[in-house]
Amino acid sequence: MVDPPALPRSTTDITLVVAVGTLVWLTGAAVLFLAHVLGGRPLDIWFTTCAVGAGLGALGFGIFSWQRSAARRGSRLAQGGLDD
Repeated sequence: MVDPPALPRSTTDITLVVAVGTLVWLTGAAVLFLAHVLGGRPLDIWFTTCAVGAGLGALGFGIFSWQRSAARRGSRLAQGGLDD
């Protein structure tokens, strides 16, 4: 049986995936905020969703980075398999 080819690095690099996702949410929030300031569009659930998505992406990336650094320095409490 032949092993399937490895996935491209752009789809398996968690740093890139989370950064792009967070930037997409942040861009959406910025566009909606500009629409509010310039066009009088109300700040509704769409803006809140984008802002919370960006915040959760940033929080998740921070926790992931914290766990990765703990794994690299050999902490017993760190999650395994995070170091590249």
